[in-house]
Amino acid sequence: MTAFTVTLKQIIDECNLEIIYTDKDLDQVLISTTDVSRPGLQFYDFFDYFDNNRIQIFGKVERTFLEQKTSEQRLHCISELCKRQIPAIIISRNQDVFEEFIVAAKEYHIPILRTAQTTSKFMARLIAYLNVELAERITLHGVLCEVYGEGVLITGESGVGKSETAIELVKRGHRLVADDAVEVKKVSDKSLVGTAPESIRHFIEIRGIGIIDVRRIFGMGSIKETEKIDLIIKLEAWDPKKQYDRLGLVTEYSELLGHQIPTLNIPVKPGRNLAVVVEVAAMNNRQKKLGYNAAEELNNRLIAQMSKNLENQ
Repeated sequence: MTAFTVTLKQIIDECNLEIIYTDKDLDQVLISTTDVSRPGLQFYDFFDYFDNNRIQIFGKVERTFLEQKTSEQRLHCISELCKRQIPAIIISRNQDVFEEFIVAAKEYHIPILRTAQTTSKFMARLIAYLNVELAERITLHGVLCEVYGEGVLITGESGVGKSETAIELVKRGHRLVADDAVEVKKVSDKSLVGTAPESIRHFIEIRGIGIIDVRRIFGMGSIKETEKIDLIIKLEAWDPKKQYDRLGLVTEYSELLGHQIPTLNIPVKPGRNLAVVVEVAAMNNRQKKLGYNAAEELNNRLIAQMSKNLENQ
């Protein structure tokens, strides 16, 4: 499995951190884990199972503990952390920085940063950011749109009409996330998020016209940076010999990064308004998540009617 990283410079820019001390190129400091830590037992020289890849957060509790120590004891506590080559120390609540932090940081070349946020809020923000940036991911060929609040991933062979369907959806007030290449990230055990690679973001290819910039033609309201993936629609050329599902009693699923995503196979032929089909599919999927399944409702009515007819015989 590919291991993804984020630089400390990216974290500083994202979280608006103040640089107290560094003698490193922060673009070269790589973070590879979504976990962060607040030192506790480490102040008592207990480093069993200590993960030196984690950013260390110093909040009010840690500062209060260190205040009760002599300067020599403080330097020992901080140095024991720094000598293990942790990525960085971040001090919350805009607290004053002990001189011992700077001494240890200079000796072991550890960046010291500071934030005005409270410890809990900052940790939640940082972990959420790391979960997205370091998420397991794959790149798929397809189109991702937001339709009535549902993230719809449209796939199919080249030339089947994915981009044309996306343009029609945009004209009808929905939003484009990605065309041609969709980068799918597993941001949690319950959700997948799709986005476009930076190089082709907001662009879409229409055969016969070429590349167009959706944001400039249709406005800022026509695009979205990221969207969760709720439904997959596979477009395929109409095959008159194939039997297509006409009721929808059985829901098909596709596996993406360990997630089971509801999937529809939609046949394409002249005269079908695919944008309307996608809209209805998105609304129907939303209803199913809210507990209503039209196919099951119709099936139950038919069964009830048949039972009633048998009773009257």
